Amino acid sequence: QLRLLESGGGSVEAGGSLRLSCVASGYMYNPYCMGWFRQAPATEREGVAAIYTGSDKTTYYGDSVEGRFTISHDNAKNTMYLEMTGLKPEDTAMYYCAADSFCVGWLKGNWRYWGQGTQVTVSS
Repeated sequence: QLRLLESGGGSVEAGGSLRLSCVASGYMYNPYCMGWFRQAPATEREGVAAIYTGSDKTTYYGDSVEGRFTISHDNAKNTMYLEMTGLKPEDTAMYYCAADSFCVGWLKGNWRYWGQGTQVTVSS
Protein backbone atom coordinates (compact mmCIF):
# COMPACT_ATOMS: atom_id res chain seq x y z
CA GLN A 1 0.00 0.00 0.00
CA LEU A 2 1.36 3.41 -0.98
CA ARG A 3 0.10 6.75 0.25
CA LEU A 4 0.67 9.93 -1.72
CA LEU A 5 0.45 13.47 -0.39
CA GLU A 6 0.65 16.49 -2.66
CA SER A 7 1.55 20.03 -1.67
CA GLY A 8 2.66 23.28 -3.23
CA GLY A 9 -0.44 24.37 -5.05
CA GLY A 10 -1.63 27.96 -4.94
CA SER A 11 -2.63 31.00 -6.93
CA VAL A 12 -0.25 32.77 -9.28
CA GLU A 13 -0.43 35.23 -12.13
CA ALA A 14 0.16 34.17 -15.71
CA GLY A 15 3.85 33.77 -16.40
CA GLY A 16 4.57 32.82 -12.83
CA SER A 17 6.01 29.62 -11.37
CA LEU A 18 5.07 27.02 -8.80
CA ARG A 19 6.65 23.83 -7.53
CA LEU A 20 4.47 20.92 -6.56
CA SER A 21 5.66 18.11 -4.32
CA CYS A 22 4.35 14.61 -3.77
CA VAL A 23 5.62 12.56 -0.86
CA ALA A 24 5.18 8.80 -1.07
CA SER A 25 4.92 6.74 2.11
CA GLY A 26 4.29 3.07 2.65
CA TYR A 27 5.61 0.25 0.51
CA MET A 28 6.18 0.04 -3.22
CA TYR A 29 8.64 -2.27 -4.91
CA ASN A 30 11.43 -0.10 -6.31
CA PRO A 31 11.86 1.22 -8.89
CA TYR A 32 8.40 2.38 -9.86
CA CYS A 33 6.67 5.10 -11.82
CA MET A 34 5.23 8.32 -10.46
CA GLY A 35 3.24 10.88 -12.34
CA TRP A 36 1.23 14.07 -12.30
CA PHE A 37 -2.24 14.46 -13.69
CA ARG A 38 -4.58 17.41 -13.69
CA GLN A 39 -8.26 17.96 -14.03
CA ALA A 40 -10.18 21.19 -14.46
CA PRO A 41 -13.93 21.40 -13.88
CA ALA A 42 -15.99 19.79 -16.66
CA THR A 43 -12.89 18.43 -18.39
CA GLU A 44 -11.25 15.02 -18.61
CA ARG A 45 -8.23 14.20 -16.53
CA GLU A 46 -5.03 15.01 -18.39
CA GLY A 47 -1.60 13.45 -18.03
CA VAL A 48 0.99 16.09 -17.23
CA ALA A 49 4.25 14.22 -16.66
CA ALA A 50 5.69 10.96 -15.37
CA ILE A 51 9.03 9.72 -14.14
CA TYR A 52 10.52 6.29 -13.53
CA THR A 53 12.35 6.19 -10.21
CA GLY A 54 15.09 3.87 -11.49
CA SER A 55 18.65 5.08 -11.98
CA ASP A 56 17.93 6.42 -15.47
CA LYS A 57 15.04 8.62 -14.21
CA THR A 58 13.28 8.44 -17.57
CA THR A 59 10.73 11.23 -17.92
CA TYR A 60 7.59 11.68 -19.97
CA TYR A 61 5.57 14.83 -20.65
CA GLY A 62 2.19 15.73 -21.98
CA ASP A 63 2.23 17.87 -25.11
CA SER A 64 0.65 20.88 -23.43
CA VAL A 65 3.37 21.24 -20.79
CA GLU A 66 6.57 20.05 -22.46
CA GLY A 67 9.21 22.76 -22.30
CA ARG A 68 7.49 24.57 -19.42
CA PHE A 69 7.21 21.92 -16.71
CA THR A 70 9.97 19.73 -15.30
CA ILE A 71 9.38 16.55 -13.33
CA SER A 72 11.98 15.17 -10.95
CA HIS A 73 12.29 12.65 -8.14
CA ASP A 74 14.43 12.44 -5.03
CA ASN A 75 14.82 8.79 -4.03
CA ALA A 76 16.23 9.64 -0.61
CA LYS A 77 13.15 11.70 0.24
CA ASN A 78 10.63 9.52 -1.63
CA THR A 79 9.40 12.76 -3.12
CA MET A 80 8.44 13.73 -6.64
CA TYR A 81 8.42 17.33 -7.82
CA LEU A 82 6.83 19.26 -10.62
CA GLU A 83 8.50 22.55 -11.41
CA MET A 84 6.02 24.64 -13.36
CA THR A 85 7.16 27.76 -15.17
CA GLY A 86 5.51 30.05 -17.68
CA LEU A 87 2.14 29.23 -16.18
CA LYS A 88 -0.95 30.01 -18.23
CA PRO A 89 -4.59 30.37 -17.18
CA GLU A 90 -5.31 27.09 -18.96
CA ASP A 91 -2.99 25.34 -16.48
CA THR A 92 -5.60 26.01 -13.79
CA ALA A 93 -6.70 22.64 -12.41
CA MET A 94 -6.52 20.23 -9.52
CA TYR A 95 -3.19 18.46 -9.78
CA TYR A 96 -2.96 14.85 -8.67
CA CYS A 97 0.01 12.67 -7.90
CA ALA A 98 -0.12 9.01 -8.95
CA ALA A 99 2.07 5.93 -8.69
CA ASP A 100 2.23 2.48 -10.24
CA SER A 101 4.79 -0.17 -11.06
CA PHE A 102 5.57 0.94 -14.60
CA CYS A 103 5.24 4.01 -16.80
CA VAL A 104 4.05 2.06 -19.85
CA GLY A 105 0.77 3.57 -21.00
CA TRP A 106 1.04 6.31 -18.41
CA LEU A 107 -1.25 8.72 -20.25
CA LYS A 108 -4.17 6.33 -19.98
CA GLY A 109 -4.42 7.23 -16.34
CA ASN A 110 -5.07 3.72 -15.01
CA TRP A 111 -2.75 4.10 -12.05
CA ARG A 112 -2.97 2.09 -8.88
CA TYR A 113 -2.35 4.84 -6.32
CA TRP A 114 -3.59 8.42 -6.22
CA GLY A 115 -3.19 11.41 -3.95
CA GLN A 116 -5.95 13.80 -2.94
CA GLY A 117 -4.80 16.62 -5.16
CA THR A 118 -3.56 20.18 -4.82
CA GLN A 119 -5.22 23.14 -6.53
CA VAL A 120 -3.33 25.36 -8.96
CA THR A 121 -4.99 28.58 -10.10
CA VAL A 122 -3.43 30.86 -12.69
CA SER A 123 -4.95 34.27 -13.23
CA SER A 124 -4.56 36.33 -16.40
